Amino acid sequence: MKVTINARKVSVDQVLIDHIEKKLSKFDKYFPGEASATVKLSRIRENERVEVTIQQGSVLFRGEDENDTFMNALDCCMDAIEQQIRKNKTRLTKRMRENIRIPEYTEEDIPLDDSEDTFQIRRKSFVFKPMTPEEAILQMNLLAHTFFVFNNMDTGDICVVYKRKDNNYGMIEPEK
Repeated sequence: MKVTINARKVSVDQVLIDHIEKKLSKFDKYFPGEASATVKLSRIRENERVEVTIQQGSVLFRGEDENDTFMNALDCCMDAIEQQIRKNKTRLTKRMRENIRIPEYTEEDIPLDDSEDTFQIRRKSFVFKPMTPEEAILQMNLLAHTFFVFNNMDTGDICVVYKRKDNNYGMIEPEK
C-alpha cells in the first residue's frame, strides 16, 4: 500500500511515520491490488487530529479522530476503517465495477473577509463519475456522509442522494 503523510503545522518524527506505516500495512490483506492511503495530521487546540483515507479503484474508506496523541487517534481511525471494510466488503465486490475513476478531492479553507465575524468555508471539488443511485448510496455510506452528489448513469443528470431521518434514502434530481 502506498502511504502519503501530510502534516499541517505539525512536525512528524520517524517513530510516528513508522507507526503509521505499520498500522496501515495490516490492511494489505484486504486490498490485493494497488491501494493508496493518505494520512493527514494536524493539531487543533490541545488535541491532535488524524484523518485516514484509503482508496482502491473506485472505493474510498475514511476515518478521522481527535485525541490527546496522534497514536491514540490513529488507533481509533484504524478501528473505524476496519469496521467499514468488513461491513461493506461483500456489497462492494458485487456492485462496484473495475476501472472507474475515483473522485479526486481538493480541499481549501477560504476566509471570507478580515472582520471579527469571519468564518471559513471548506470547499471540495471532485470529478463526477457516472454511477447508479445504488452505487452512490454505497459510496455515501462508505464516507459516512449524509448526502452524496453524483452523475446519474441512467439519465446523465447531476443528482443528490441523501439519508432521511427514518433511515431510508432520498434522491434529488433536476426537473426536466
